[in-house]
Amino acid sequence: MEKRKLSFLQIWNMSFGFLGIQMGFALQNANASRILQIFGADVHELSWFWIIAPLMGLIVQPIIGYYSDKTWGRFGRRKPYFLVGAILASIGLILMPQADLFIAFLPALWVGAGFLMIMDASFNIAMEPFRALVGDNLRTDQRTLGFSVQTALIGFGAVVGSWLPYALTNWFGVSNETSAGVVPANLIWSFIIGAAVLIISILVTVTTTKEYSPEEMASFDNETVEESEEENSSLLDIFDDFKKMPATMRQLSWVQFFSWFGLFGMWVFATPAIAQHIYGLPHTDSSSSVYQDAGDWVGILFGIYNLVSAFYAFALPYIAKKIGRKKTHSISLIIGGLGLLSIYIMPDKNWLIVSMIGVGIAWASILAMPYAILAGSISAKKMGVYMGIFNFFIVIPQIINALIGGPLVKYAYNNEAIFALLISGFSFLIAAALVYKVKDVDDVVQTN
Repeated sequence: MEKRKLSFLQIWNMSFGFLGIQMGFALQNANASRILQIFGADVHELSWFWIIAPLMGLIVQPIIGYYSDKTWGRFGRRKPYFLVGAILASIGLILMPQADLFIAFLPALWVGAGFLMIMDASFNIAMEPFRALVGDNLRTDQRTLGFSVQTALIGFGAVVGSWLPYALTNWFGVSNETSAGVVPANLIWSFIIGAAVLIISILVTVTTTKEYSPEEMASFDNETVEESEEENSSLLDIFDDFKKMPATMRQLSWVQFFSWFGLFGMWVFATPAIAQHIYGLPHTDSSSSVYQDAGDWVGILFGIYNLVSAFYAFALPYIAKKIGRKKTHSISLIIGGLGLLSIYIMPDKNWLIVSMIGVGIAWASILAMPYAILAGSISAKKMGVYMGIFNFFIVIPQIINALIGGPLVKYAYNNEAIFALLISGFSFLIAAALVYKVKDVDDVVQTN
């Protein structure tokens, strides 16, 4: 048997839940550092709080991938996981910026960090099955399109999430003013709206997408169901699968390492870096109106790079057909690296838009090309667990950056966070060079 060819609308609906996931993720990325600083975190401590995110990915995604590979019930194989993840993430979104409500029990900073952990664990529960779902449902010749559509929806969701605080203040009059230890109203309402959109978008995917049964999945590999399921399998098999990962996956691991090391540095330090380097604020300022304006502008910039990624994602399948997936990914990473490096020389905040266009091109490719390359090298019956294991190479560089990023900013960069963004730019360039060592086993390049 062969998998059916899906229409563009079916592929769109299958990934639509990522719109809400990424809207929530973008709210977190653009505003978590700002919220934690409002609750009392120093600049050099931010990366230590952000270590929660990759740790949750390291723990959660392989486990969810393993169990989703072996799940089949009334609601399907992957869908129950991202539905539960969406509900839990929504709770975290609503409560994180309102952590000061719980100061009778713990300091707001620690409560906020706790809800950040809940959000990250929940986003990981929801994300991993979505990656596997694309691998499950699409034929080889549609996978690049599938991951590109997913990337486009990620971009659109992130644009809305990133711009929402600015829009609520400047278009709808919601205050962005704050006092010591209190998150402004525009952020609180942005997170509440993000939670609602997350639930709605996930429900669209759940109600419109059909998953293949275990019998159908086995037939695509010319196996029986019994052959595709190991009777004595256990969660510890993840370690054995890790040792036996395909060569393509090992090669991609280094590309992912430097890509995500760079992304993490940008997400954590963009707000303080731009507040200091562009707005001229001291590193100790985290509550002035100018700092809040800088934070809102970072949200706009993050929205711009995600908007660029959404549109560039539609071009990726066509570019990849002409020059190959590897060259497409490498060139995109180079453009992104130059974009991050250019932040240092930009004369004012508006010029940073140019920098973010480059970052958006790299972001689109990071979200699509490695997964399209990987999916062709792994068995359908291991799609979930290997997508989860692949996440190791996303979270480990983030953990390393989280451990060393803060001390580097404090002691090596004299609290000038802009240098953390420059290191991110160089990381992208290293990743671009390493792409050429990857073997893409099922890439097809049109030469005419």
